[in-house]
Amino acid sequence: MKNLCIALIFLIEVLGLSPVFGQKFIKKTVFIIVDGISADALEKVNTPNLNRIASIGGYIRSHVGGDIGEYNQTPTVSAVSYNSLLTGTWVNKHHVTGNDIKEPNYNYWTLFRYFKDQYPEKKTAIFSSWLDNRTKLVGDHNPMTGDIPVDYHFDGYENDTVQFKHDKEDTYMHRIDEKVSDMASSTIERLAPDLSWVYLEWTDDMGHMHGDGPEFTQAIEYMDAQIGRIYKALEYRHSHFHEDWLIFITTDHGRDAKTGRGHGGQSPRERSTWMVTNFRPLNNYAQYFTPGIVDILPSIARFMDIKIPMERSRELDGISVLGPVSMAGLTVNYIQNHLDLSWKVLNKEGTAKIYISTTNNFKEGKPDDYRFITEVPVNNAHVSIPLIGMPSNFYKVVLEAPYNTLNKWIILNENSN
Repeated sequence: MKNLCIALIFLIEVLGLSPVFGQKFIKKTVFIIVDGISADALEKVNTPNLNRIASIGGYIRSHVGGDIGEYNQTPTVSAVSYNSLLTGTWVNKHHVTGNDIKEPNYNYWTLFRYFKDQYPEKKTAIFSSWLDNRTKLVGDHNPMTGDIPVDYHFDGYENDTVQFKHDKEDTYMHRIDEKVSDMASSTIERLAPDLSWVYLEWTDDMGHMHGDGPEFTQAIEYMDAQIGRIYKALEYRHSHFHEDWLIFITTDHGRDAKTGRGHGGQSPRERSTWMVTNFRPLNNYAQYFTPGIVDILPSIARFMDIKIPMERSRELDGISVLGPVSMAGLTVNYIQNHLDLSWKVLNKEGTAKIYISTTNNFKEGKPDDYRFITEVPVNNAHVSIPLIGMPSNFYKVVLEAPYNTLNKWIILNENSN
């Protein structure tokens, strides 16, 4: 009887079934970006709500900023990182280079577009102190983003100078974050949107104004309380309805090491971020690597059963921290008219199919001319590709394995050949 009960519990978890009459849980997700908190700063502060969520799922040190000195190096600036999360790509692709959000490349779809494209009847929500998150990044009702709607939105409060009168100490931003978190918790409890983004700003304001001081610490403590209210609404929905809720909480950048006031560069502290989630277990990629903000999109997509088309999956720079992963850490070097590929094996099953393109038409919304090169066991962890008949100064390399896809660009100078 004991073994039968254990087997039943395992089956319920695998199939996502409710123990009540075997009903299938409805999957829903909330992701929260809190602004400008490096990992070391967070770890010094008492955050009982984040700690409780992490005890259920996990806490991960992570990073922003792409690869230092490489084609995908990305400014550690707010809107740039938001779009890295939303699109699962670094700045060389999504092209949001600063907080002015001048020319986003909407050919790289956001999580909201992937979700609405597959599930048009399901509901999305944005709760934010910054209107541009919805209007410019997600592109609510923008023809360039497929005219997708954001069903519920509570934002733009920074423009309401009557209700939130601006002051020199920026305390109005704290009151806006209170409003945003209250609207998020009440809307989730009442309406339960399927995919929600919450953005809280005041921590970054206090960092810029006061650096690593007591004001910054207090702002982190306030943020933790706000997240506690939101998570309480998730717990209410989970206990009263057949809903399986995923939450990801992260930050968009760290702070400079000297004072804690600045960010934007590539110093270790400016790149140092973190993730908290209620999902368990996290996979071996999350355990043995330092995930990036680009990894949140594929993680949510896997949980929410969002199927990303192969031509778009080839462009994603992220790897899911949930579920099985075949490989990570792809490196590609040009050596004497060969491309030398190596990777870290995380699951030995199956083969890796290797494709190469010398075009980058995708950035213009057109298909790339990929050539199938070879197929090798994932466990090989290495292969050398002769570039016969493919003269170019630019190569896009894609590896497709059973559980994930990796990509890398190679950009040669004129003397490389």
